[in-house]
Amino acid sequence: MTPTKIPPSVLNKYITATSSVYGPFPSFHPSTASSTLVWSPPPMPFGHNGRYLWNDAFGVINFITLFHETEEPAYLRYAEALASAVHRVLGRTRDGSDYLPGASQSNPLGGGLRIGKTEESGNDCDGQYFHYLTIWMFALNRLSRATREPEYNQMAIQLAQVAHRAFVHSKGSAHPRMVWKMDINLEKALVDSEGNLDPIDGLSVFKLLAHDAAAPPYGTHTDGREVLTEQIKDFERMVESKYKHFQSNDALDLGMTLWTTHFWAKDHWAKEVSKKAYKDLKKLDKEELNSSISLSHRLAFREFGAALGIKCNTANEPEDSLKDKADEIINTWEAYGLVPKPKKQLGKNEEQLAPITEVMYAAALWPGAFKVGYLGPEVTF
Repeated sequence: MTPTKIPPSVLNKYITATSSVYGPFPSFHPSTASSTLVWSPPPMPFGHNGRYLWNDAFGVINFITLFHETEEPAYLRYAEALASAVHRVLGRTRDGSDYLPGASQSNPLGGGLRIGKTEESGNDCDGQYFHYLTIWMFALNRLSRATREPEYNQMAIQLAQVAHRAFVHSKGSAHPRMVWKMDINLEKALVDSEGNLDPIDGLSVFKLLAHDAAAPPYGTHTDGREVLTEQIKDFERMVESKYKHFQSNDALDLGMTLWTTHFWAKDHWAKEVSKKAYKDLKKLDKEELNSSISLSHRLAFREFGAALGIKCNTANEPEDSLKDKADEIINTWEAYGLVPKPKKQLGKNEEQLAPITEVMYAAALWPGAFKVGYLGPEVTF
């Protein structure tokens, strides 16, 4: 493992933000055997039964970053414990009495993973989002790389197969399409329009899983068998039909676009989408991200998504890059007293958003395991 490169002051902020969501952690000494540490992730406020898929995906990846930077094995154990907790809660029915349809003890993700919303019904009810599932697939893939254990990537592949089956319509045709939100049981669409980024997420993450499946030591198909081939073809067709028209006016959407495309920076579609995302983000910088706009009218976590994408996608950044904007976003919210740990009385909305704000702040502060090549060579780059 390479020596740490994270500045001590940044590491302190990173740990503070992570601890505010998942602490307190057991006291450990570098000589302590990580297997003797007992830690269970605390319930997350405003997540159903204490878990929320998007936040916890970032949590797993951030723990992996801490493990890599500090060489402290306990952080890797925390990542694994958090992953297990998510599967145990969000891979089951809301009352926890049974697995989701299609799942079992041998295939705990066979029914997908719930979002973790508190409401069972209504406009903002629990269900399943494709983009939440792909960020969880990525978290499992990085966990496989960090632990050098193939089963995590295999679980991600099983989840990918389930997600493709549920969210993609007209499979194998010239014009497949997706739905944005499914019900908990993956039986009916709750929002049948296609997410702006979902096909791009699918193509990027599914290809990562497939490539690592064939790569020792974390590959389960090193004998030449291919996985997710037909699913990837569907995403390729969808991306080919829409990437030339990609646009967005949402900071989080644009940031995650820059992040997901940076793994395939040499591919034509990824170059073009990155270029368009940078262009739209520059426009947004003059509008919603303008420093003259009151922070009370802005959402920190969405801006941290933009900062994360800017810091990751450096291969395709234009000459007049936004790299200073990423630091400006972070510094602005630190000065406001919202991160790395709130220094002010939080309003109700800020309190509800505190976990997602903290985990995305940490990722934007030091992308670590979110970046291509951070955990070893990637065939993508």
